[in-house]
Amino acid sequence: MFGLNYLRDVVTLELDQSKCNACGICIKVCPHAVLARDGSSVRIVQRDACMECGACARNCEPGAIGVQAGVGCAAAVINAALGIQASACCCSIDQESKSDSCGSSPGCC
Repeated sequence: MFGLNYLRDVVTLELDQSKCNACGICIKVCPHAVLARDGSSVRIVQRDACMECGACARNCEPGAIGVQAGVGCAAAVINAALGIQASACCCSIDQESKSDSCGSSPGCC
């Protein structure tokens, strides 16, 4: 399978197997096939392909996935399209409320 890799070993993606119910929604929403079903749970199969968009964490009902959305390549692409020259964003996804917590620095999403 062809996949894009960004910077190696810097992705903030985390998966708590004890919370995973293997519903597979994270697999469906991931644009880079970072996750895969492994029997009765999901596992990370291509960590370095994660662009930290946050789709998996936003759609994980039991809160098994955590990622600092807005700090990776997805944020850079979006910021560039919007003409924002920030190199990174300051947002993260709160796993309990599934909401963004953005700071007030310029260029934040």
